[in-house]
Formats: sequence, C-alpha cells, structure tokens
Amino acid sequence: MTTYPYDLTGPIGSTSILGLIALSTDETVEQDFWHMFPQRDVAVYISRVAAGAELNPDTIATMAGHITGAASLFPTSLDFDTISYACTSGTTLIGEDRVADLVAEGAKTRNVTNPLTASVAALRALGATRLGVVSPYIATVADAIRDAFVARGFEVPKTLSFGEELEARVARIDPKSIQAAALEIGRDPEVDAVFLSCTNLRTMDIIDALEDELGKPVVSSNQALAWHMAQLAGCKAGPNAPGKLFRL
Repeated sequence: MTTYPYDLTGPIGSTSILGLIALSTDETVEQDFWHMFPQRDVAVYISRVAAGAELNPDTIATMAGHITGAASLFPTSLDFDTISYACTSGTTLIGEDRVADLVAEGAKTRNVTNPLTASVAALRALGATRLGVVSPYIATVADAIRDAFVARGFEVPKTLSFGEELEARVARIDPKSIQAAALEIGRDPEVDAVFLSCTNLRTMDIIDALEDELGKPVVSSNQALAWHMAQLAGCKAGPNAPGKLFRL
C-alpha cells in the first residue's frame, strides 16, 4: 500500500452549521428543511429522538428522557451554530428551558431553539397579537399549545384541531384540509395571524396562498423554526422559504 498525502479543509457549511432533532415518527420536518436550506454553505445535520406512535402528555414525558441521547448522536467534531428540538407540543409540555438544557448536555452548540420559542419570536416580528391556531392534536395537547401562547402575551380567540393522536396519520393530513381550516379560522376578524402548529403537518406549499387570500401573516412550526435557527446562526434560508416571515 502506498500512502498518499492529503490536505484538510473546514467542515461542510462554511456559513452555518445547524442541527435538527426530529421525532422518530416525524415524516415532514426533515423534508421541509431540505426545501428551505438547499444552499451548500449551510449544513443541516439530522438526529432522531425516540417518540411514541401516539402523541399525548404521557408519551411526551417519556420522550424527554431521550433528548440528550439524540443530541449526542450529532458528529462530535462539529461546533454547531444552532440546534433545535423539533416538536412544538413536546416543548410546550416539557418546557423550553428544560429542552435547552437537555440538548446542551448532548452536543456543542452556541444556541438551542424549538418550534414554540421560534414561533413566538416569528409572530412578534410580524406584529401579530391575536392568533388563530390550527393544530392536529387531541384536546389535552391542543389546549396546552393555546395556553402557552396566552402565557406569552398573545390573545388566542380561535382554535381549530383535527383531534388526531396518531403521528402516522398527522403526517398524512392532506394540505388541502389544513388550508381549509386555516382559511376558516383566518377569516375571523378577531384574528390577525394564523399559526399552523406541529412539525409533522405539511404546510410549506400552502403558506403563500393562504397569506395572499387572507391578507394576514401565516406561520407554521417548521417555517418559524427554520427562520429562528437562521436568525440565531447568522445565515439566510434559501429562496424557496415561504411566507412574509422570510421577507421581513
């Protein structure tokens, strides 16, 4: 064997290195992130956290015990600019600060975020104060999401939920159904912005059309998460990232 000399270079992601901890049951968020960060100078690494087939307070509590382990599966040679735990309802029930601590225990990163923190920041940046929330969840989870926004100073006069507990079915909810629900709630004059909650909902292809029809901002969990991660990391999303949020 002949040993050939070689040079070393920097890591993939010359501008930013992002980490995404997706639920093992989530079929959507990873695909959405490839859509929003197609450029080669932003590296997106994915890890998965064990999650139950049903989404309820008990399975979410169990998932908390696996977040640090999921973060530890990222390449240890990398210093991440931002890592996110990609579960809106999970963050709501586990707590934003605890999620941040659990992620930081497992990986080197300058920032930690999640869809709840990201959505609050996004909606405030858009000037929204009165939300209509569309979610797939059962009542115990949907009510917690509403209460989380109220606790952060938003009014939530209207909510709609599909009442679904199985994650496999959440990922297959037709975007046309999501769009219809968003239009129904967004047309209410009490609402000045619509939030589409859940990283497993397929929302990327309907946000622009909804905003055009409603004349109001529409924010989804995955869109807000990508926007907030980019803000924290000092990079930009690609040209396909949807919504007024990315045009601020």
